[in-house]
Amino acid sequence: MITVSSIRALVQRFHFWLTANRLGPDMPLTHWMLYFNTTMQWLCRRRFGGFSARAEIRPGVYAVNCQNIFIGERVVIRPGTHLFATGDSDGMIRIGDGVLIGSGVHIYVSNHEFRNVDLMIIDQGHSPSSGVTLQDGCWVGANAIILPGVTIGKNAVVGAGSVVTKSVLPFTVYAGNPARMIKNLADD
Repeated sequence: MITVSSIRALVQRFHFWLTANRLGPDMPLTHWMLYFNTTMQWLCRRRFGGFSARAEIRPGVYAVNCQNIFIGERVVIRPGTHLFATGDSDGMIRIGDGVLIGSGVHIYVSNHEFRNVDLMIIDQGHSPSSGVTLQDGCWVGANAIILPGVTIGKNAVVGAGSVVTKSVLPFTVYAGNPARMIKNLADD
């Protein structure tokens, strides 16, 4: 039975899907737009802080606080990738030009607070935000996790499945958990 309250709830849900500062499969009213280049560009240019004309977001991507995510030229964000920016100016994600990002990459700019042993972690909130930057030409392998405050240097490589807790130098290869430098590309 359709009631006034069920219609009201549906209208609220549609409004949220249209106006929320996020993208993802849990937002079906806008998620379908990612399947078509024209509608994907239209949506992303309105949601993101910066979105190049030659960037792409594929279906299956989650992006939270889109206004603080900036995506450069020739960047493709592949399915399963999660971009978690925050609403404050310290919680930005900046992805430079020509960056390669594998499927399932997670990028975080804040973390749960957990220092107070007298409180459950869920009640402690989040640590201060610290932005993440992926500089021009770098490559982040599939299922890598990039944690708050990290910069991936120009033309650097992060191996698939790596957990990056500290910044990666330009022209190097980092891999592992936690990620460590395994090769300097300038030595070749």
